[in-house]
Amino acid sequence: MPARRSCEPTGSVADPAFSRLVAEIGACAICAPHLPLGPRPIVRGRPSARLLIISQAPGRRVHDTRLSFNDRSGDRLRAWLAMGRETFYDEVQVAILGMAFCYPGRDSKGGDLPPRRECAPRWHAPLRAFFPAIELTLLVGSYAIDYYLPGSRPRPMTEAIGRWRDFLPKLFVLPHPSWRTTGWLRANPWFENEVLPELRARAAAVLSAPLASASPSPT
Repeated sequence: MPARRSCEPTGSVADPAFSRLVAEIGACAICAPHLPLGPRPIVRGRPSARLLIISQAPGRRVHDTRLSFNDRSGDRLRAWLAMGRETFYDEVQVAILGMAFCYPGRDSKGGDLPPRRECAPRWHAPLRAFFPAIELTLLVGSYAIDYYLPGSRPRPMTEAIGRWRDFLPKLFVLPHPSWRTTGWLRANPWFENEVLPELRARAAAVLSAPLASASPSPT
């Protein structure tokens, strides 16, 4: 399936309510005054998707190409999953949301700014309601982990990921696969030795199951 490069769904979508919501997200300009390159919401997925990836926000290359994880972070994430681009970008199987859908700009140290806080509370719940077939959700990075894990207090990334088994079978916590995580990976070899084999097995199991007919159930 060709990779979609905008907020619009590829192919035919049976539920017009889903199409309307995606169009509404694509037209969102709530954060426009704070976005250096302007709004360009980027989301992926069809209601039949069984794997959901919730991450941070689009980087500059993703903003430019309109394709989620189309950068070195995406290369590392796909290596963690042992998943090729064709499967990763198959929206029938995989949905991808950021904690914010637009590129937030860069900070003084050259990294991306945090996701805008207006986005997830406004859009995540209504959008996720159209993904009833999701069997496994990957929380990638501290912003997604802090927002979705039980309890409201932020927690150190190492603590959260060290407890990865506690959140199964529905949630799988991961560090963000950016260059900033390289030192953390060297200091925590258990992640590669213990966590990644389980991640790959669970993702493969979810995606290898026969596709079921998903009936969207918006709230």
